[in-house]
Amino acid sequence: MGVVTKRSSMTFFSDAQSHYSHRVRIVLAEKGVAVEVIDVDPDNKPEEIADLNPYNTLPTLVDRELALYEPNIMMEYLDERFPHPPLLPVYPVARAQSRLLIHRIQKDWCSLADVVLEGKESASKIEAARKELRESLIAAAPIFAEKPYFMNEEFTIVDCCVAPVLWRLKVMGIELPEKQVKPLLKYMERLFSRESFKASLSELEQEMNS
Repeated sequence: MGVVTKRSSMTFFSDAQSHYSHRVRIVLAEKGVAVEVIDVDPDNKPEEIADLNPYNTLPTLVDRELALYEPNIMMEYLDERFPHPPLLPVYPVARAQSRLLIHRIQKDWCSLADVVLEGKESASKIEAARKELRESLIAAAPIFAEKPYFMNEEFTIVDCCVAPVLWRLKVMGIELPEKQVKPLLKYMERLFSRESFKASLSELEQEMNS
């Protein structure tokens, strides 16, 4: 392991197209954190990342002598480090429920989005993942009529995980039937109109829905 340069401020090494990097950038924007965001080509990462992160992966968050390299851990760390506004519930049961929702979103939606966005599988597998994700979103649409945000009255860390996937529907070639998913479309409008969400977008992400 090489010598890790000490940094006086927070630095976020980000993949400008990855929904996993995007979720952390949303949290950073929600918290109003003063952070240096460095967009990194995932195929040409600087040696510094390998020094900081044993897996040499993106995203990587550096806060002085601390280096984090798992997006969900980064989000929880930021919520504890900068407690206002809170993005996780205070009470243990509600926190556990939020973590379970994030787990389900990862299993049910993010894993399918990864297949489509990465494009490494066969054309049939990619199309099957696209179809399954579309159908899953349609089936879930009614729950978005119950509360303004994902099963919550307030914007939470769960929304930070959902928003980047929904923002990428167009580039994934997923079109939702408007009449069937009106509550979901309204939810998307609420998410995408937030100033923190707008501030979180990289240039490449801005182009995804231009």
